[in-house]
Amino acid sequence: MARLLYVCVRPQSGAAAAEYESFRTSARLAPDELDRIDLVRERLPDDAFDRWDGFLVGGSPFNLTDPESTKTDAQRALEPDLERIAARAAAGESAALFTCFGIGVVVRMLGGTVSRAHPEDTGPTAIELTANGERDAVFGGLARRFTALTAHKEGAGETPPGATLLATNAACPVQALRVGDRLYATQFHPEPTARAFTERMAVYRDDGYFDARDYESISARVLAASVTEPNRALREFARRALAPS
Repeated sequence: MARLLYVCVRPQSGAAAAEYESFRTSARLAPDELDRIDLVRERLPDDAFDRWDGFLVGGSPFNLTDPESTKTDAQRALEPDLERIAARAAAGESAALFTCFGIGVVVRMLGGTVSRAHPEDTGPTAIELTANGERDAVFGGLARRFTALTAHKEGAGETPPGATLLATNAACPVQALRVGDRLYATQFHPEPTARAFTERMAVYRDDGYFDARDYESISARVLAASVTEPNRALREFARRALAPS
């Protein structure tokens, strides 16, 4: 039985399959070490926390800040499942890494605010570790300043209650956080290579993240960027999640 679970929250099956492979390869996991579930089309099983030691939650074109009346049935159904994962990890009963859309789930669960005031353009962005980030078990081995890939329409401007801020930048102040020692969340994408990110951009080029006419120029900037540090954080999280307790 796989010990980690990739949690898909993307309606686009092709992008989801590629995201799974990005998580698996960047975390250096064998296929039998990373299972997968598609929360867009099925529910989190009741025995999930008995079956898997940790969870890797992917990104999504969904937005928490969209009016409830405009959310799809799938989004309304999967948000409580994600909160279950976050709550169990916050309590130290599991391990979880939430990314992109998922950080908003964690912030909201903790009583923080997610808004449209902190979007970031598609492409590479500069990230800086906080003092707590430099001391963190997962992030502490990274360069203090590094480049990561982002594309989001919402974010958090303040660290929510009960969380420790690990990484930040000016555009979206909450870039990475930790709750306890087993729940992590990043606004940036820790899993894709630059090439994989441009392929994902092609899927979402008409979804309002960037002007579709700028695809080639943005892709060139992405491909020129070094995004090794976020991958290193993902590998360390996975290593620790799989370590014998």
